[in-house]
Amino acid sequence: MNGGLLQINDLCVEFRNPGSTTYVLDSVCCDVRKGEILGLVGESGCGKSVMARSVLRLLPEPPAFVSGEVFFEGEDLFKASKKRMRAVRGNEISMIFQEPMTSLNPVFSVGAQMSEVVCLHKGCSRKEARSICIDMLRLVKMPDPEQCFDKFPHELSGGMRQRVMIAMELSCDPKLLIADEPTTALDVTVQGQVLAKLYELTHDRGVSTLFITHDMGVVAQICDRVAVMYAGRIVEMVDTRRLFREPLHPYTQGLIAAIPSLEGNAGTLSTIPGSVPSLKEKAKGCRFAPRCSRCLPRCLEEAPQFRDVGGRFVACHQPG
Repeated sequence: MNGGLLQINDLCVEFRNPGSTTYVLDSVCCDVRKGEILGLVGESGCGKSVMARSVLRLLPEPPAFVSGEVFFEGEDLFKASKKRMRAVRGNEISMIFQEPMTSLNPVFSVGAQMSEVVCLHKGCSRKEARSICIDMLRLVKMPDPEQCFDKFPHELSGGMRQRVMIAMELSCDPKLLIADEPTTALDVTVQGQVLAKLYELTHDRGVSTLFITHDMGVVAQICDRVAVMYAGRIVEMVDTRRLFREPLHPYTQGLIAAIPSLEGNAGTLSTIPGSVPSLKEKAKGCRFAPRCSRCLPRCLEEAPQFRDVGGRFVACHQPG
C-alpha cells in the first residue's frame, strides 16, 4: 500500500463496558492519497463512522480503547498532544457529520458559527472572518450568501444547511476532508447538487476527501478509489472502475449484485444471505465466512490477511 496523505495501520477499536466488550474495528489498514476522493462503503454499523472519529481522536477513552497507528503527512496523530490535535481538527482535517441540523447550533446564526471556526483557526478579526465566510458560501453556490450569513439554521432547507456545513469545513483550507454520509435525508435533486459541488470543490482546491457512505451509486459517481468495509474490517480496496468491473471479495460481489438495474427488468433483487455477525465476540476466522458461498474450513479458523492481489488489496483466502 502506497503511503498517502493519511495512512492508517492496524487500527483496532473496542468499547469496553462492565460485563461486555464490543470489537468495533479489527486491524483496519487504509490510506487516502493526495488529491483523491476515497469512498469508504459498507453496511450500517460496520464501523465506518467509528473509523473516521478515531482519526481525529474524537472517541471517548474509556469506554473506547484504541490501538494502531494513524499517520497524517508522516505525523503519528495517536502520539500528538491534545493541543496539537486541537490545531489539526478543523484546520488541517475537517469533518462533515451526517445530519447538518444536529451539527449546527439552533440558537446561533449561521454566520456566528462559521465565524467562530475561522477566528479560532486563522486568528483573524470578526470582520475578516465574515468576508471569508461569505466568500465560501458564494463558492458553494449558496443563494444570497450575505443574507444566509445572518440567518438561523431553521430558516434554511436541508440542502442549504448541508452547503453551509461544507462551506464551514472548507473555510480553513483543510488538506483532508472527512465527509460522513453528507447527503443523508436529502432528496435526489439536492443530493446530486451537493455531491457535484463537493466533487468540484475537492478537486479544484486540491483537498483530499474520505467519503463515507453505504450508497454504491454515489461511490460510482464521485470516488476515485473505494475501500469496502465489513464488520469492522476493510475487505477490499481498489480504484472505483476496477471495483465495479472486477470485484474480488465475495462481499463486494454481493453488494454490486444487489444494485438495482437501470434497464427496468422485472425480477427479484439479489441479496446477501444471512446477517451481520455480532461484534460482541472477537472473530477467530473470516467474519464474512458464515454468509460466503465459497467458504472453506480454513476461513472459519484463520482470518485472511489484507494483501496485494494483482495491484489491489483484498482480505480473502480465495479472491475472485
